[in-house]
Amino acid sequence: MQFKSHMDKALEAARDAGARGEVPVGAVLVASDGVLLAVAGNRTRELNDPTAHAEMLVIREACAKLGNERLTGCDLYVTLEPCPMCASAISHARIARVYYGASDPKSGGVAQGPRVFDHSQSHHTPEVYDGIAAEACETLLTDFFVNKRR
Repeated sequence: MQFKSHMDKALEAARDAGARGEVPVGAVLVASDGVLLAVAGNRTRELNDPTAHAEMLVIREACAKLGNERLTGCDLYVTLEPCPMCASAISHARIARVYYGASDPKSGGVAQGPRVFDHSQSHHTPEVYDGIAAEACETLLTDFFVNKRR
């Protein structure tokens, strides 16, 4: 089976989130057979919900679609390193692989900060691949915050 990145769809969702005034983070969840299960961008402000991160939204949608709280064999593409909350949800959902673009030294929970998947309490440790379309992901975030400060 040949690798096919879905980061382009995650970037599109991130751009849409930024256009709505949300921090531009996008996520895509893909089933083991390659079927696209969910695409979302951050909606924390729109929904007045601090848990409405892109990752949480695609996990909720995919679980509802599949009728299962486990997403075994699924791949998650996200434009920014998941925070500790999202990393815990990824672990609980048993997602197989996480592909992310930009690192998050301030709020990351995978390679930075608490490194959720490295804890013995982690229910499941997915394969993690970082730096996927990193430059495009980083530029999107940097431009968003530069424009916010103007």
